[in-house]
Amino acid sequence: SIAILLYLARKFKTPDHWYPSDLQKRARVDEYLSWQHVNIRGKGSKLFLTKVMLPLLTGQPLSPEKLEGVTEELNVVLKQFEEKFLQDKPFIAGSEISLADLVALVELMQPVGAGYNLFEERPKLAEWRRRVEEAVGKQLFQEAHEGILNIKNL
Repeated sequence: SIAILLYLARKFKTPDHWYPSDLQKRARVDEYLSWQHVNIRGKGSKLFLTKVMLPLLTGQPLSPEKLEGVTEELNVVLKQFEEKFLQDKPFIAGSEISLADLVALVELMQPVGAGYNLFEERPKLAEWRRRVEEAVGKQLFQEAHEGILNIKNL
């Protein structure tokens, strides 16, 4: 999915903020896109799979110990994300939204869909989410995440 996003950004000459031509800003985007695979995506998907999909497929509830361990793994990478990538900036690459922000928030919506409100006790993360939603458009954002946010209705 990252490769196709980069291809589309280049092919259709999207506004520069999505995948900046400035090499330092682009490096920040690339750094996050490389890091997120085994961190945000890996831990967020793992929580989603263990909390929602496995019980759905097996008919067995998840043990509280297993859920606690998976949740703690996600909490560790969320802290890293805030400290390393967000820091005190509005967006990952600086003052404008980029593909890095879009990818990050999409991945974080999986645990939210699983019932884990990871934004609740993280004001910096919650403010960043608000900025990303506003930049994309709240209606479009809700539309794009409707399926994942309603996954428990299966």
